[in-house]
Amino acid sequence: MPLTKRIESAMDAALALAAGADAPPRLAAALPYAVRPGGARIRPTILLNVAIACGDDEPAAADSAAAALELVHCASLVHDDLPMFDDAPLRRGKPALHAAFSEPLALLAGDALIMLAFDVLAAGGQARALGLVRLLAAYGGMPGGICAGQGWESEAKVDLSAYHRAKTGALFVAATQMGAAAAGHDPLPWEELGQRIGEAFQVADDLRDALMTEAELGKPSGQDAVHARPSAVAELGLRGAARRLDDILAGAVASIPACPGEAALAMMVRRTATRLVPADLPARIAAE
Repeated sequence: MPLTKRIESAMDAALALAAGADAPPRLAAALPYAVRPGGARIRPTILLNVAIACGDDEPAAADSAAAALELVHCASLVHDDLPMFDDAPLRRGKPALHAAFSEPLALLAGDALIMLAFDVLAAGGQARALGLVRLLAAYGGMPGGICAGQGWESEAKVDLSAYHRAKTGALFVAATQMGAAAAGHDPLPWEELGQRIGEAFQVADDLRDALMTEAELGKPSGQDAVHARPSAVAELGLRGAARRLDDILAGAVASIPACPGEAALAMMVRRTATRLVPADLPARIAAE
């Protein structure tokens, strides 16, 4: 089955767990609104690619892990867009959830998606579920998960490295480690690959925010400057950030642990890299 179909089937099954006649109708409608359309589904795609590289001997466990990870990611976007944080009116080319449903429902929808993610992992009943639950909790919360990443934006002095590791990198580490764990492999050797992919994604996101338009992004651009957020562009400049991205991606490929699907996984990392920034990145930088 193609990975896209596996991911979307797993997401459909997850949303079905939250559906019911007794559910508040507007909150029930907010959950699928938050996860569809699905964007690139980069994190669950990485998770499944790692699981496949490790043998994918329990596809149901990998599918549950992929859906749970994407649910937490979607919840984080809903919360990030709220006026108390980024105050973003758009997400994936449509009104942000709080703009479409209200701020209280956006807060509740994000919370419900997080709870649903853990229900999805538990509902499968696989022997590996407990390990997957702990990995998702670690990279979703404190002290180094995405909650910590959001928390750094409220500090007077920001540790940029810690901020990037938590804000963006945490769920990529979750993707590589959960993919390995879902296939019965030790997740620890997969931490560096997740860290490097996450750092690359953050640097690329900083470049996109600085160089691309709202129409291209499907969300407001220039937000790092507007909100005075720490970014690789602010610290290194456009050219420095682009060089940093190249270095990180080279290190990501080199960090892939030995596994049956190592070569195919290296190709996936390179393909993902081409999707991170516009093809004409050098020309855009030169024009600035």
